Amino acid sequence: MGQAGDLGREFSDSHFPGKVRVVVSPCGMEEGVVDGAVGEAADGRSVTAKVLAMLAAFTPTTPALTLSELARRAGISLPTAHRRARELLEWGALERDGDGRYRVGLRLWEVASLAPRGLRLREVAMPFLEDLYEVTHENVQLAVREGLELVFVERIAGRHAVPVLTRVGGRFALHATGVGLALLAHAPVEVQEQALTAPLHAYTVKTVTDPERLRSMLAATRRDGYVVSDGQVTTDALSVAAPIREGGEVVAAVSLVVRAEGAQPLALAPLVQAAARGISRSLGPGR
Repeated sequence: MGQAGDLGREFSDSHFPGKVRVVVSPCGMEEGVVDGAVGEAADGRSVTAKVLAMLAAFTPTTPALTLSELARRAGISLPTAHRRARELLEWGALERDGDGRYRVGLRLWEVASLAPRGLRLREVAMPFLEDLYEVTHENVQLAVREGLELVFVERIAGRHAVPVLTRVGGRFALHATGVGLALLAHAPVEVQEQALTAPLHAYTVKTVTDPERLRSMLAATRRDGYVVSDGQVTTDALSVAAPIREGGEVVAAVSLVVRAEGAQPLALAPLVQAAARGISRSLGPGR
């Protein structure tokens, strides 16, 4: 980092008992440098909480942040952000672009990929997901439930398939997507009630937000072994999903997402159910 020189300016930080010098680096990015006493922001949060807040500041729409943006989004002082960012860079949890902005580092992805639900499930499911893709050449998705949301742990995108608003690691509400409905249908009753009594966002005019109608859909999902979500996330897409079991418990769901126009969900359902059964068998009787 360059010297302050004529590019530096000082200010007092209400969270920090000393002077903070902002230095503009050669690439034009601001850096916070601490003069005087050293300490963390006295806001009652632990160092771990502040680091997690910094990591949570990154989103799909804001994957690169300056130090000032990172501090503001995390709700911490600039000197605190500077110290923590330096440590995260050294460990590999953060990386820096050529223009000096911070991004999530590859080391963090390496650690996240070891999450047991995602790792084993993906390894077991992938051959069946690939088979389903080869038969249909449509979007194939694999998801698990995390509280009142779902997390996509794998997806295969069809080259000429309908565009979808999903990404691996992305979260989505349970009530609108095919995989979400399949997971919600087999969630504990208290989770279902919590989800259905919360405000339900309408992504399109076809999104079902009436709790009683959703209860009927969940009952039909349990009865039929699959669910169809037609135009509930985007009006041009239809999803057919089925639950995946391990030891009798539903642990994930698989779906096929196709263009709604001309779709034949009754013909697609057996394919999705066969993939779900194959993954379930491979997962075994549970632990």
